[in-house]
Amino acid sequence: MASTQEKATPCCIPKTNDDVSKKTSSSSSSSSTEVLQNWSLAVGSGPVPSEDPIPKTASMATLIRPVEPISDPSAAKIATTKGISIMPRAQTSHPLDPLSAAEISVAVATVRAAGATPEVRDSMRFIEVVLVEPDKHVVALADAYFFPPFQPSLLPRTKGGPLIPSKLPPRQARLVVYNKRSNETSIWTVELSEVHAATRGGHHRGKVISSKVVPNVQPPMDAMEYAECEAVVKDFPPFREAMKKRGIEDMDLVMVDPWCVGYHSNADAPSRRLAKPLIFCRTESDCPMENGYARPVEGIHVLVDMQNMVVIEFEDRKLVPLPPADPLRNYTAGETRGGVDRSDVKPLQIIQPEGPSFRVNGKFIEWQKWNFRIGFTPREGLVIYSVAYVDGNRGRRPVAHRLSFVEMVVPYGDPNDPHYRKNAFDAGEDGLGKNAHSLKKGCDCLGYIKYFDAHFTNFTGGVETIENCVCLHEEDHGILWKHQDWRTGLAEVRRSRRLTVSFVCTVANYEYGFFWHFYQDGKIEAEVKLTGILSLGALQPGETRKYGTTIAPGLYAPVHQHFFVARMDMAVDCKPGEAFNQVVEVNLKVEEPGKDNVHNNAFYAEEELLRSELQAMRDCNPLSARHWIVSNFSYTSWSKLQGYAF
Repeated sequence: MASTQEKATPCCIPKTNDDVSKKTSSSSSSSSTEVLQNWSLAVGSGPVPSEDPIPKTASMATLIRPVEPISDPSAAKIATTKGISIMPRAQTSHPLDPLSAAEISVAVATVRAAGATPEVRDSMRFIEVVLVEPDKHVVALADAYFFPPFQPSLLPRTKGGPLIPSKLPPRQARLVVYNKRSNETSIWTVELSEVHAATRGGHHRGKVISSKVVPNVQPPMDAMEYAECEAVVKDFPPFREAMKKRGIEDMDLVMVDPWCVGYHSNADAPSRRLAKPLIFCRTESDCPMENGYARPVEGIHVLVDMQNMVVIEFEDRKLVPLPPADPLRNYTAGETRGGVDRSDVKPLQIIQPEGPSFRVNGKFIEWQKWNFRIGFTPREGLVIYSVAYVDGNRGRRPVAHRLSFVEMVVPYGDPNDPHYRKNAFDAGEDGLGKNAHSLKKGCDCLGYIKYFDAHFTNFTGGVETIENCVCLHEEDHGILWKHQDWRTGLAEVRRSRRLTVSFVCTVANYEYGFFWHFYQDGKIEAEVKLTGILSLGALQPGETRKYGTTIAPGLYAPVHQHFFVARMDMAVDCKPGEAFNQVVEVNLKVEEPGKDNVHNNAFYAEEELLRSELQAMRDCNPLSARHWIVSNFSYTSWSKLQGYAF
């Protein structure tokens, strides 16, 4: 092991990926043949497309010969100098690493070249390009022999000799493509046979594995479509006349937010690509920090055909005065409004003079007893892979294969137009990852920080990069444990430290911060922070709304909720291919009065095994302290009690 030296400062410290990924050498404690002596790959039942499939039989000539000697991480020396300790760099992309910019370009070029005619190719719009996550056995093979720290114990023992392929299967990409001419949505799978960096002058090659048209669906809208929709509405003469009635002639003040039309009747069927925009109006066109959402424009109905970018329905239904301008509703600093911002707060410095406690190798993270991989997708944003906990003499204990937030929905409870149709699915309709922030533009994290970039395709197939998209840092989290002996007066306290992986995204008016916290006591916590700006409505003079809260003259906030859907592919104490996990629901029960409860004080925890997804459709119940335990039933009952609760 070796480490780089980086000086920490009391503020947020943006670190480029190169700062913590410099290649270092490691010494070999055993030969590759010795490491592979007692292990072979158990091939799963699922197909693993590959030019070099994993063989069922092989001679010694097929044994992997690593480019670099395999080293024993436990025997490697870790430098004690300041900075992030760097583990040996992987020789290729890990099967779970997000697609690189070069891989996205290859995938897009491959699909575009497969278009039947020039018209089809020119009409292709690329909604999403993501990694096809490989079979879990491929991931286990990569972690066992191809990527440090090498973990051959991930693979099951077999009676035969080692059957290890010389290379991993090629990576694959999944593309969602919208054809603007035909209004068709298709899904493509591309094998990334060869990908070389453009700066090296290498060639790019991919192979289409499959493609299919999915009828009667619409993929997420793109930022380019949003901009085109806004321009079309602003140029529509009846709309300009309606805005003049409200005293607005400068179209630069107008904000048009395209919202998905929803599905309220057959007229909204997904056979058409439709949007019903919400309208807002600024007071100053040259004030970049003005809150335009504080002045909603009510009473105008607009329906836009997003395929052909034309207004197909327009009606000025009701004239509602614009809420009065108020600079206090803007989000500029207090000094710009003649005030101050908390001048009585003294500086608070977060410093780590010896660097952080985590170690980074590519997307692989080690901290305390935790280790996991970081991924990212346009829809979900941050994905946590291969979570494991090093538990003393029990060794590395798998906890989860994959953790992420896959969807969220924001239903509004106001039955009045236009708020009744505000029912946003922000992940599926817009993409949490594609709307993520570049954290270098604001001090979102404090302390010693490692940032990760993210790559996406835009609507026309170009590759865009969000720099410093994911933040990794440590936080003090108060008291973890404390006890004072009343007899001796001695007190002992242990501080809690947590590792946080996070990203923040903006979807129109709202900001969402997603945080995954790893604690020293073996706990994992998922947290979502909501901030940004409310989606508001305008009121007539003297009017109030039952289904919202008046927050300023002529302005109210409709009642609404935010629901977040987490996807947790658990693997508690399971190797790839094993299915020993079960979900147990626990409820607090009060014992009935009688011979077992003569003092009427008895209560207990009742467990119920949830045997199917249908049975597991449950509601929260704080009155019974309802919670769920994911455990491994292959262990003893004692081990079951040590399962991980979420």
